[in-house]
Amino acid sequence: MGKQERAGVVVSDEVADALSGRRPVVALESTIIAHGLPRPRNLRVARELEAVVRKAGAVPATVAVIDGVPRVGLDDAEVERVAEDPDMRKLGFRDLAPAMAAGVSGATTVSGTAFLAARAGVRVFATGGLGGVHRGWTDVQDESADLALLGRTRITVVCAGVKSILDVPATLQRLETLGVGVVGFRTDRFPGFYLTDSGEPVDWTVRDAGQVAAVMRGQDALGGHDCALIVANPVPARDQLDRALHDRVLAEALAAVEREGVTGQAITPYLLAYLTEHTGGASLEANLAAVRGNVALAGDIAVAWSRQP
Repeated sequence: MGKQERAGVVVSDEVADALSGRRPVVALESTIIAHGLPRPRNLRVARELEAVVRKAGAVPATVAVIDGVPRVGLDDAEVERVAEDPDMRKLGFRDLAPAMAAGVSGATTVSGTAFLAARAGVRVFATGGLGGVHRGWTDVQDESADLALLGRTRITVVCAGVKSILDVPATLQRLETLGVGVVGFRTDRFPGFYLTDSGEPVDWTVRDAGQVAAVMRGQDALGGHDCALIVANPVPARDQLDRALHDRVLAEALAAVEREGVTGQAITPYLLAYLTEHTGGASLEANLAAVRGNVALAGDIAVAWSRQP
């Protein structure tokens, strides 16, 4: 697969040609491949998600940094490397420049993926769940870099809400402060990542991909500061984690964090791993069901967006 450079980002020929021809493209993060799933399932899922995008009629653009080079659109060998290299770093937006200088490779988080995708000209991005404001923020003031980046980046992010280990109401308040639009896809409830409903409402509901594209056109027509649009797409009810199991294990996980003194960036991976282990893998399956649905919807949105006059 050939490569082209756009604004300091190396873009695959397939993605660059699609963008030049105003054909639909969907950005995919690589952290789920490198750090979110066990091997070798991670590689199978990476290929599956790209296939879901293609089935919708769009071009997949998996994002990562390879040997210090930010890339939007990976060939099969590069996807394999992301999945199999044990030294693959985890890169948010702030890590991109140091990674480039050091010539290292890394999988991109939501903030890293959103920035690089937008830089390359990709407007639609699918992920699982966003980062957000952590519980106990008043004491530790721990907030994901995802939020600030989305507050200054014009990209549409399809997700299943924010990770339920976070403070969901505070995260929604923070998104409002940052001016990030949030719409529920066929729901007036904000999804809870593993759960269809976090218990929080959303102010706006869209019914199909065409309506999402219309909101995106409204963003561009109005101008103003660049900010993201969050399309909150609930995991299907049949695939969600049992709520009682979720609540019990999450409470146990939060208690374990306090007991073992886990802090900083280690908290999120610790909690997610705890849920996976103590739900017998059910939380991971709910996560994957959400991701698949988000990727399919993102493909539909990208197609609808590409058809605008």
